[in-house]
Amino acid sequence: MLDIISELSRWAIPVVLLVVPLVAALRRVKVYETFVDGAEAGFTTAIKTIPYLVAMLVAIGIFRASGAMEVLVKTLSPVLNIVGLPTEVLPHAIMRPLSGGAALGIASDIIKTYGPDSFLGRLVSTMQGSCDTTFYVLTLYFGSVGVRKYRYSVILGLISDLTTLVASVFIVRTFF
Repeated sequence: MLDIISELSRWAIPVVLLVVPLVAALRRVKVYETFVDGAEAGFTTAIKTIPYLVAMLVAIGIFRASGAMEVLVKTLSPVLNIVGLPTEVLPHAIMRPLSGGAALGIASDIIKTYGPDSFLGRLVSTMQGSCDTTFYVLTLYFGSVGVRKYRYSVILGLISDLTTLVASVFIVRTFF
């Protein structure tokens, strides 16, 4: 089974790169012109996202530099100790919905301190790969396309982040 998966993964990208232009050509789609149009639209979207990206990065910088992260960790740590969540990963759990880069930096520090094969290293790796940056997505992508009413998206995104946190702890405790 492992050999089959290995072979499939080796050939997946070359097959897609061959099949997509072939199907497009058979349907008489102007592949190059369509690609250029898509690249132009992507560039326009990237330019629109810059103000939202700068605003988000400044807000995250203020949050971390002000000491609000440490206050939040100290406030939540007694409750989380009861449910079995190590307080060392709490900064990562708080930062992950805000910024993937900042969360990755925190995860790297935890892995460097405790080791990649430690419980904390595995837990933070599972958390890093299991959820998305809720506020980053809402700010950058929703803002760049003009979505203004995203109240339920915030609630559902945070619920999914919490679910991911609980599931990560459960999975790492169960399998490691």
